[in-house]
Amino acid sequence: MENEINKHNKKEYPPMHSAEHILNRTMVNMFGCPRSKNAHIERKKSKCDYELKNAPTEEEVKAIEDKVNEVIKQNLSVCVDFINRNEAKDLVDLSKLPEHASETLRIVKIGDYDVCACAGDHVENTSEIDKFKIISSDFSIEEGADFGRWRVRFKLIKE
Repeated sequence: MENEINKHNKKEYPPMHSAEHILNRTMVNMFGCPRSKNAHIERKKSKCDYELKNAPTEEEVKAIEDKVNEVIKQNLSVCVDFINRNEAKDLVDLSKLPEHASETLRIVKIGDYDVCACAGDHVENTSEIDKFKIISSDFSIEEGADFGRWRVRFKLIKE
């Protein structure tokens, strides 16, 4: 029996999309923030928005970049599993799932580092991802707000 899942609305560049998953887990681990609130993933450059109290320091930005590259260099397998939404709720954050999402979810695992519900395209191994480079970032917060938006732009570069 073939698993029935929702069709994905966009064809991402698999290395960049997989790098975005690693970046998301790194941000969650380092800052305790949710995964990106908004992402625009393209072949040449991409961006993600994170909800943070303060902008990361230059040292923290370097640490983010270093950690993502450390994970990429581990040559981790990227696996896909199909599980029932009820089982998935204890494994992954389902808050960003669209209302019409199917009962069967596609779960993408990057080694033991990250697990996420995702319908997009990914590499089979992190060895297929070039070096991750943060090219810019900015932080904005509305007056009186508890959290701001940290937008990070990144690309993959050949070494």
